Amino acid sequence: RRSGQYTMNHDHSKKTLDGASFDRSGSQDSLDELSMDDYWKELENIHETRGNNHEERVALVVKEPDEGELEEEWLKEAGLSNLFGESSGDSLESVVFLSTLTRTQKAAVEKRVETVTQTMRKKNKQHQIPDVRDIFRLQNDSKGNVCEGSEPSTVRASENKNETQDGPKGSKYSLGADEEKRPLEDLPSLDADINLEISFSEQAANLKDSSVDKMCKGGGGDTLLPNFRLPKDKTGTTKIGDLAPQDMKKVYSLALVELTALYDVLGTEFKQQKAVKIKTKDSGLFGVPLSVLLEQDQKKVPGTKIPLIFQKLVAQIEEATLETEGLLRIPGVATRIKSLCQELEAKFYEGTFNWENVKQHDAASLLKLFIRELPQPLLTVEYLKAFQDVQNLPTKKQQLQALNLLVLLLPEANRDTLKVLLEFLQRVIDHRDKNKMTLKNVAMVMAPNLFTFHGFGSKTLEQSEFVMAAGTANVMRFMIRYQNLLWTIPKFIVNQVRKQNTERQKKEKKDKAMKKLLKKMAYDREKHEKQEKTPNDVDVPQGVIRVQAPHLLKVSMAIQLTEELKAGDIVARFLSQKSGSVQALKKEEVFLYEIGGNIGERCLDDDTYMKDLYQLNPNAEWVIKSKQS
Repeated sequence: RRSGQYTMNHDHSKKTLDGASFDRSGSQDSLDELSMDDYWKELENIHETRGNNHEERVALVVKEPDEGELEEEWLKEAGLSNLFGESSGDSLESVVFLSTLTRTQKAAVEKRVETVTQTMRKKNKQHQIPDVRDIFRLQNDSKGNVCEGSEPSTVRASENKNETQDGPKGSKYSLGADEEKRPLEDLPSLDADINLEISFSEQAANLKDSSVDKMCKGGGGDTLLPNFRLPKDKTGTTKIGDLAPQDMKKVYSLALVELTALYDVLGTEFKQQKAVKIKTKDSGLFGVPLSVLLEQDQKKVPGTKIPLIFQKLVAQIEEATLETEGLLRIPGVATRIKSLCQELEAKFYEGTFNWENVKQHDAASLLKLFIRELPQPLLTVEYLKAFQDVQNLPTKKQQLQALNLLVLLLPEANRDTLKVLLEFLQRVIDHRDKNKMTLKNVAMVMAPNLFTFHGFGSKTLEQSEFVMAAGTANVMRFMIRYQNLLWTIPKFIVNQVRKQNTERQKKEKKDKAMKKLLKKMAYDREKHEKQEKTPNDVDVPQGVIRVQAPHLLKVSMAIQLTEELKAGDIVARFLSQKSGSVQALKKEEVFLYEIGGNIGERCLDDDTYMKDLYQLNPNAEWVIKSKQS
């Protein structure tokens, strides 16, 4: 196979790379021969590079789980391990978590608990094995309602409304790439709204047979990607990085349950892979785990979230010009890449490496090599297959929803590095008129680097190889094209986090009150009542919030809430208080934060309507600060 002849048994006829006369029906998106040719050439370059690397790579073993093991692992990942086994019991966290789930999410949890329970009974484990019905008995009366507007009965009406109305004053915005001067193949085939207020799995369950759903189905000329729009949310759009770590843990658990529920509803199998640990390098640049790289990089640049070598390679490519024809597609010379690799390993951290010797195509090849050589794939062993399987979901909207949830499930280091990569790829595409690298071309060239992971070996069946190539390239296109949307935390998940926090606070208050009653001390009871009053109740009149800004000249300000007042207006009001003694802060450096109440901490986007948000979280405190502080 290293000879470069990629043979595919497609529709019982052999097609070769040189012939490049593929039957288009094998590709979900009918991708043309020329762009597929880019994919196979890239794969050939990868094999050539590996052929020159005399060190044998240790393949990462992916363990086939035993019966029930997968479900047990899933429940642990979702933070629900106390629903089975020795630790089985009424954990406050789990009770609260389960109480906020939708109907489809509950069904997904029930299914996994049932499998684990049956497996444990088979193995005669002497654990307390709960009955699935007991776990959900308390919640079953609530019919899966999570928060306002999320009842399954409202899904269809809400979706239809979004499809037909444009909202006031053009309140919707596109999340795709720049639409001007886009070649025909990149033009959107239709506009479609993405609803982030209602659970994706509930939408799928309620819209399976509706006409709205069919609008975005695959077919005929669907190399044209829909122009997905996100209706503006008055309480602000929440991006990854806007929430505090304790709330992000809740987001992770909810995203895992939601993705599983979505796949269950659509009849697609969702299996997390599990890697057997292998020995990896504990220093260097190439073939080093991301976590190890960042650990050594943070000693040099505290707080860095992206490997320094990755940042430098991107900067090196951009330094020349992104207008170079065939950028990313034309490889550097394999022998030169190998010697540059060795030289970088020896001199990069010493600062003695001479970057003037690195040609642009070499830097691009090194960047792709860095991604391929990671001991575990950038999209992780656990979720690489799930990313690939996104192509099998029925509609483009559901594919996008699944990708959104998968991005939320990635570890922070992988997600941050992927974001920098996708932003860079979009900048390459922005120069497509000169470099001839369209969205499709870039996706074709990059897909083999992210998806043909060396650790899984190359046992792909010949006949499915073409379909997999086209499919992973489509997933790559989606990730580049809709990256802004993929880094958004859906509102229904943020609302579930808020509900969890509220429910937990209620239960904790009940427990505290009970303890204080047991003490039968009036003094303690009075103190408890005082604690229940928030600063907003005590200090501030109705319809007014107090905003703190400890780092600015004006340390605090009472702000009257109006229908039109936005977070950006409050920040601007504080920044207009000039003083020579305070370090000049630019508007893009400081943000208004919502802290406490039913959220840990949330950075607000400038377009957040404060009155709407105040109604959603009246007990929050409001603080202006920079993202670093």
